[in-house]
Amino acid sequence: MYVDTDILIAGAGMSGLGLAIQLVRQFGTRSFELIEKADDIGGTWKVNTYPGSKKYSPQPEIQDYFRSVADQYKIVPHIRFSSTVETATWEEKTATWLVSIKDLKDGTVQQRRCRIFVSAVGSLSVPKECEIRGADRFKGRLFHSASWDHSFDWESKDVVVLGNGCSATQFVPVLTNGSRRVHKLTQFARQAHFLAERIDFSYSSLLKYSMRYVPLAMRLYRAKLYADMEKDFAGFDIATGAKIREDLKEQNRAYVERMAPKKYVEALIPQTTIGCKRKVLDTGYLACLHSENMELITDDPVREIVEDGLVTDQGRKVKADAIVLATGFATHQMLFPMQIQGRDSVSLNDYWANESHGAPHAYLGTCVPSFPNFFILMGPNTVTGHLSVIYTVECQINFTLRLLAPILRPRSSFLLSSPSSSHATSVSVTPSAARADDAWTQTQLRRFVWASGCSSWALHPESGRNFMMYPDWQFRFWWRSVWVRWGDFEYGYGKEVEGKQKAKGVWSEGKRAAAATAVVMAAGLVMLRRKPMIEVELNGIIATLRAMVWSVVRQTRELVKIP
Repeated sequence: MYVDTDILIAGAGMSGLGLAIQLVRQFGTRSFELIEKADDIGGTWKVNTYPGSKKYSPQPEIQDYFRSVADQYKIVPHIRFSSTVETATWEEKTATWLVSIKDLKDGTVQQRRCRIFVSAVGSLSVPKECEIRGADRFKGRLFHSASWDHSFDWESKDVVVLGNGCSATQFVPVLTNGSRRVHKLTQFARQAHFLAERIDFSYSSLLKYSMRYVPLAMRLYRAKLYADMEKDFAGFDIATGAKIREDLKEQNRAYVERMAPKKYVEALIPQTTIGCKRKVLDTGYLACLHSENMELITDDPVREIVEDGLVTDQGRKVKADAIVLATGFATHQMLFPMQIQGRDSVSLNDYWANESHGAPHAYLGTCVPSFPNFFILMGPNTVTGHLSVIYTVECQINFTLRLLAPILRPRSSFLLSSPSSSHATSVSVTPSAARADDAWTQTQLRRFVWASGCSSWALHPESGRNFMMYPDWQFRFWWRSVWVRWGDFEYGYGKEVEGKQKAKGVWSEGKRAAAATAVVMAAGLVMLRRKPMIEVELNGIIATLRAMVWSVVRQTRELVKIP
């Protein structure tokens, strides 16, 4: 069956770019396309341009980095900007995905056929809409912080901010201070967050020189950063992490009391278990609460929005030239608004509705049964409370490429096949493996602070299931992504044989697998002298060999059914 491209990737943010680059590096293929709704690459780091996101690496620097690696690996020509995936349908007969893509500029819809479909849209891609009564009557500017209206000049204006999470704590200090500060900023907050001090500094020229030229220096520094963050996971365990959490809680209170106005201290101290909600690093937010043009309201929520502002439950009227929504994202609407259909025309949403009361779940956050050759990056239960999501996605990319190696056929894989042999055309996780993985995930989650009773964006609003957090150390997530349980997956092949022909095929595959073992050992010695190609060739050989071995096992089991 003719395909327009081998791999179609929805999203050109960090996840999509990472996968595309590794396809080039590990497989030498450029048969892929990326569909991006924005007009440039970067994803979350492209659209979140609210003022103040410039602690640690500033947003422009991160965006420039993404652009530089995209240019380095010549990814940009493969990206279709200002476009979205509307539908994706699996066709069993052809083992391909038929994908409908909408051009956001002219509204036209085009279909593209691919062998592999990957969602790289992330879970922070759909901002929550304003659900407060009267929003349509407001005459001023109303926008979400993730869709910042850069035409709005806030100088000397009255601004209302709804929400007090990570985004708000970054842009509120900018709006309330400096030569362009607002006349009055009123912030409404429903729940307090644990605010921690954020220590930032610039790397010296000597340190940057060492990172570039001293062997292992950068890897050792990265390992230290990883270890410093990974150890925090111990505090999430309800039973064993109590002492760690208590120490952190005391540190948090001491920091808030030192930095915030006394009148706000109690409102800024969470009543929930520390770690249950996302930690917020302070970027000057507590200090800006001392400003005369800043007011924080935590005990009088908004009742409705009117033409020139809003009205609270207690009847107070707050004037506003602009209302900024810092209310987060619709995380429970995973992959929305894409409509994805797998085997037997079952939609992804219907599958989740039947299996988990509507809450998304996937094997290692990546694979869903009955959806062959479909992979989700930053999927269900992949978020951590202590480490970077970039690390998690890198693990998912490696995991995905290991599963795809027998299908993409790296150039060295001819060592494992003969011209007459069938080749893998699809891969899917088995239903039993997916259910076992989901049961393990949900059981483990009950041990941690996310199950301590606080409300959280990690909990599905209808079922109450935690569909966001990963309940284990991140090095174990990495371990699972490297050492694939091949028995949890089924490969489909391009040729079908039955009866004695099938038995003969199993024997032939077995002989090839045995011979390939010796080839791999010999090839490994040779490739040790060719360092740049080790990962490309050896990983492809090993992955294909593993898939063949499991194919032999599965087919051998079926032989007992042959008359």
